[in-house]
Amino acid sequence: MAVKIKCHVQSRNSTYIPGRDQEICTFVGFTGTPVESTDKDTRAVFGDYVSIYDIQDAVDDGATVPIYYESRLAKLDLDQAAMEQLNRDVEEVFEDEEDVALREAAKTRWAALEKLVGAQPRVDQVAADIVQHFAARNEAVAGKGMIVGMSREICARLYPAIVSLRPAWHSDDPAHGAIKVVMTGSAADRELLRPHIYNHSTKKLLEKRFKDANDGLKLVIVRDMWLTGFDVPCLHTMYVDKPMRDHNLMQAIARVNRVFRDKEGGLVVDYIGIAAELRSALKAYTESRGKGQPTLDAAEALAKLKELIDVARALLHGFDFAGYPTRAVALLLPAANFVLGQEEGKKRWFDVVLAITKAFSLCGTLDEAMALREEIAFFQAIRAVIAKATTSEKKLSEDQKNAVLKLILDNAVVAEGVEDIFKLAGLDRPDIGILSDAFLEEVRRLPQRNFAVELLQKLLNDEVKSRSRTNVVMERKFSERLQAALNRYRGRAIESAQVIEELIAMAKEFRAAAQRGDALGLNDSELAFYDALADNESAVREMGDEILKKIAHELTDKLRRSATVDWQKRDSVRARLRNLVRITLRRYKYPPEMQEEAIALVLDQAERLSDEWTRC
Repeated sequence: MAVKIKCHVQSRNSTYIPGRDQEICTFVGFTGTPVESTDKDTRAVFGDYVSIYDIQDAVDDGATVPIYYESRLAKLDLDQAAMEQLNRDVEEVFEDEEDVALREAAKTRWAALEKLVGAQPRVDQVAADIVQHFAARNEAVAGKGMIVGMSREICARLYPAIVSLRPAWHSDDPAHGAIKVVMTGSAADRELLRPHIYNHSTKKLLEKRFKDANDGLKLVIVRDMWLTGFDVPCLHTMYVDKPMRDHNLMQAIARVNRVFRDKEGGLVVDYIGIAAELRSALKAYTESRGKGQPTLDAAEALAKLKELIDVARALLHGFDFAGYPTRAVALLLPAANFVLGQEEGKKRWFDVVLAITKAFSLCGTLDEAMALREEIAFFQAIRAVIAKATTSEKKLSEDQKNAVLKLILDNAVVAEGVEDIFKLAGLDRPDIGILSDAFLEEVRRLPQRNFAVELLQKLLNDEVKSRSRTNVVMERKFSERLQAALNRYRGRAIESAQVIEELIAMAKEFRAAAQRGDALGLNDSELAFYDALADNESAVREMGDEILKKIAHELTDKLRRSATVDWQKRDSVRARLRNLVRITLRRYKYPPEMQEEAIALVLDQAERLSDEWTRC
């Protein structure tokens, strides 16, 4: 984009007269793809760069994701001579020449190249490879793909070749179907092209569908349309089967660098040999003082993946998991127990497996990465078992769950074990709301002691959160005790057997504490206020249970009737309720030295109960 700025020079205190006073014009250009060649030069027109925001800056800031490059030319198994000719032709032929003589020569070479690229056996091979590749890509990271064809005819012929392999992807209705061709055309076009020629409103519909990450339109075939100025954040793969160079190439591949959810990077898949043009683009880019590379080789991500897998294997050193392909379910729990037995084992395992997942999403379509798929799934399954047994506070979003478990669910050998952690551990699913003695005894006998600790912690923590969400004192008391016991265990101050006994005893105490209301004749709300008042031991000694129960009854009744919607946010209402509590405590002669602390605790308790009261 260029902006022309006009100004004039005139004498001080004089009126500007057009034609007499000097005018100065300045061109200011904004571009993401500077051109610097013998006959076209951005800096020759606009001057040197005022400010540079390059690829590296954008990736570092999180504004874009890196783009990875993968060559699939050799995968097509074409005749070697034809492949060499194809590479030579691609380096020589382009359709955007401005010189008339060069353009006419390019047209001739382009027609010859198009004939080679568009040969039906090659079209069929490209279609088969794209179908296989795109399926593997979406197993690693969900998203959309764009195929760039050399001509409208090749695009139109590629469509039935793909649909013949995936009939369910086709639909004559523009509002349905997983694949579409998007290109310009008219009613005068040949019959082959006509099914893919749409009016303006239909193209807008397809554009809207493709930009919607949840829409079923997953793959589009284009020639020129949508290659510039078209942002689809969920687009993660571009299949290039058309010669491109310079800024046209740079702008096209930038379609896959948009940030989206768990997308670690975009992928450019080369079927026609654009590697030389990418190197040329990089040379021009670095000469323009830009940092970072337009594309990174997928082999780099593969090298990182192998390095991370070595780290995961090292964390399992000493544990024999060699039989995981056939004994995955039997090995999952012992493996999880082994990981949890290490210092910071859970965090270190979660970190490395997450990094493996990200690296695999960038190179999972390479043959070497595919060979590691089953082992990665086993590592993911161990992570899922630990997460299911230990994670209670932070809930994963559906997208995160899908990304983390995708490899597992695609491998039936380990899917069963992740579905039910209790079945995996050989335990009857407990009535979590009770934490029965029978179940606690089963956990006590588990041979995987580290895993038993984590499972008990999770269940007890969930129970405390659930049963005492409206009882501040009970939640604080048991949460602090639970954390203290675990800190001693993780600090190696006590053994797993000891902490298991502590947690079992704590579970039984909590169960008894939660059931006190019936014995005291108090409902859950009244018991919560009773606990807030009885948190002061001197008040219990001086006043006794009966008086505290009476105060709890009265406070529950008064605060329930006085509380209004959003009263916690209104200072005037809070002040009135605070005064109500103070008067009530004074009337019953609650120990004055602890009164302010009791008032604060009672109001804190009332806030917890207010949502429940307003629903009633």
